[in-house]
Amino acid sequence: MTTNDFHQRPLSQRPETAASISQRPESAPFDPVALALAPERALSETAMLFALLDRWVDRGWLRSLDRAFAAFLRREVPDAPPLLLLAAALASHQLGRGHVCLDLQQTLTTPDLALSLPPEGDSLEDPPPLPSRVMAGLDLDVWRSALDRPELVASVLGAGSGPGSSPGNTPLVLAGTGERPRLYLRRYWQHEQDIHTRIGARLAGEADEKAGGQAERQAPDATRLRPILDALFPGRNGANPPIDWQKTACALAVRSRFAVITGGPGTGKTTTVVRLLALLQALALAESGRVEGTANHGALRIRLAAPTGKAAARLNESIAGQVASLDLAGLADDPERLREVIPKDVSTLHRLLGSRPDTRRFRHDRHNPLPLDVLVVDEASMVDVGMMAALLEALPPRARLVLLGDKDQLASVEAGSVLGDLCTRADGGHYTPATAAWLAEATGQPLPETTLAPNGQPLDQAIAMLRVSHRFTAESGIGQLASAINANAEPAAKRQAIGAALRHGFADLSHLKLASDDERGLARLAVTGCPERFPGAEAANAPPVGYRHFLSVMAERRPADDAPQEAFDAWARAVLAAHGDFQLLCALRRGPWGVEGLNERVRDALERERLIDSQQGRQRWYPGRPVLVTKNDYGLGLMNGDIGITLDWPRPDGTLGSEYSRLLRVAFPAGDGTDRIKWVLPSRLQSVETVFAMTVHKSQGSEFTHAALVLPDAPNPILTRELVYTGITRARHWLTLVETGRGQLMDAAQRRVMRVSGLGG
Repeated sequence: MTTNDFHQRPLSQRPETAASISQRPESAPFDPVALALAPERALSETAMLFALLDRWVDRGWLRSLDRAFAAFLRREVPDAPPLLLLAAALASHQLGRGHVCLDLQQTLTTPDLALSLPPEGDSLEDPPPLPSRVMAGLDLDVWRSALDRPELVASVLGAGSGPGSSPGNTPLVLAGTGERPRLYLRRYWQHEQDIHTRIGARLAGEADEKAGGQAERQAPDATRLRPILDALFPGRNGANPPIDWQKTACALAVRSRFAVITGGPGTGKTTTVVRLLALLQALALAESGRVEGTANHGALRIRLAAPTGKAAARLNESIAGQVASLDLAGLADDPERLREVIPKDVSTLHRLLGSRPDTRRFRHDRHNPLPLDVLVVDEASMVDVGMMAALLEALPPRARLVLLGDKDQLASVEAGSVLGDLCTRADGGHYTPATAAWLAEATGQPLPETTLAPNGQPLDQAIAMLRVSHRFTAESGIGQLASAINANAEPAAKRQAIGAALRHGFADLSHLKLASDDERGLARLAVTGCPERFPGAEAANAPPVGYRHFLSVMAERRPADDAPQEAFDAWARAVLAAHGDFQLLCALRRGPWGVEGLNERVRDALERERLIDSQQGRQRWYPGRPVLVTKNDYGLGLMNGDIGITLDWPRPDGTLGSEYSRLLRVAFPAGDGTDRIKWVLPSRLQSVETVFAMTVHKSQGSEFTHAALVLPDAPNPILTRELVYTGITRARHWLTLVETGRGQLMDAAQRRVMRVSGLGG
């Protein structure tokens, strides 16, 4: 078995794809009645197992890739037990659902959660045998024994992380404990091991001997930090001012080469990191001394990055504004020089690491590390386990890594929930007496007793949680509803808190209920934003709007055909900014309340209002069509998550002299920290979709002045507390929460995303 596991191969090189299902040699003729009457036979008969997998694939409960992986293993080892092949298919399937591995005991406890049940649009008529029937009599010891095939599965049960527990080249790895075994595809096991090892080394201050580094186990001098922190975070008034968690987080992040700053929206994560960068640069410049004529002598090489182009653009805008207004007096002999060396440009992680076509590997790795001293990654909740492993591998040994993010948001679309796993203990703090004493000396403010723990873990000492929202106050319905959704409370208490927030009459919150066939209600929301549903909206400087707003800006501010390029760039900037004032968000892709259904229904509503003209959907491209990039395009410089607007561009008509014809172009923000506009021909955009509605997953890293979160009318496993919380907190000033049919809000608030991995425990 080679070290390149099945899932790393390009699709064209895999043993089978969905198109070859009918030619599967494993699918020998079988009696469907026998499968229905005795599905447990699939655990002992290979032909019956693949017949069952085929049924699951055809129904959409299992991916064809997962079934193909089991077939691949059987071809490698023809006598592989069906129980092993079933475990392999399910472990593969977990990756598509965001899990890093298959928890065998959890699967036996709740078997039906191992598959994607029910997929969107499934009528559940004439279903195949459920996993709960198939595995009804299966015992953990029996299943674990079936995995005792060293040529396919390496067992490291009970072994610690690190190089000493290497499993060789087997495609599967069995890890965890005897009571709670976890089955991994080898590559994902290795990702977890690498993350464990590299974060642990940074926390311990271990040096890279090959690089000739020296261990840095001592915390920086707290008395030296105190005056700089006091200047960056001026003291609060009163005899017993509340603790400034931003100041504490900034200090904590200086103590080691790995730090996490987490907090909800409006808690000041970006504010904190800007001051952290000022602190680090002030210390570096003071250490090196001034050298005239060399502007950046002694300054740290700091890079800023985010998972998506949209998140990078947002951080860029926020950082630039805060750096420009930051009071640096007293931090350096030359405050303006210090301001110059605080970075403002933000890159995507793919650009930073150097993506290469047709490979998962990046240009920067341990052999070619990133040329930097400090790396700050925003929206870290969106970083999957593979990307985090690659990032840590590419960091120079002595570089500092700071992760920013909201631990309660949705995890990455790909496998893993790295930030959530790292921050499982963040609420309690768990700071040791030594950490608490150092922080008190560095900041002048003691930590609350509730955050102290004599036996705090090393990782706890590197995580700071911001606990005060400066955006959502007690008068904010968005903040109150988000807190109620996110609370760890009993179901009855949680329902009461959510209901109270919705009924209170907050000025920034509207609760709209729509029947499944209420096209007029949906159209009114999409076109106008229903400002009449917000108390006091008429008196607001920027009342809530719908899509009519950006389409009106598009129509009314269009320059004359003979206007200069600068005028069209300014027009595009205005249209893009206006588009960000409203966004429909939804949970699903399919169905009338998913992306596909809502995009079509909203387009029809805008067409009826004569705000767009797509000729009833017959024209794919038309002025006013907003599009979302769904795949990185390095040739065009567009990243997954970028949003552009289709505009009509004048083109001189050579036959008529001064006359102009119209040619469509899609305007995107340049995404490089400037206000430039990138104009792209629609024909060059291969991976885009209309974005009158977008999924909450795609909205991560974005904020909208008015967000309307539309929940579907039927239960679905994707409806979770994290999804609702993330959707709610995409709203900056106004939120419309839309429940359809009987409503699913209360049930979704009780359902948590529980991603299986080995990082959290």
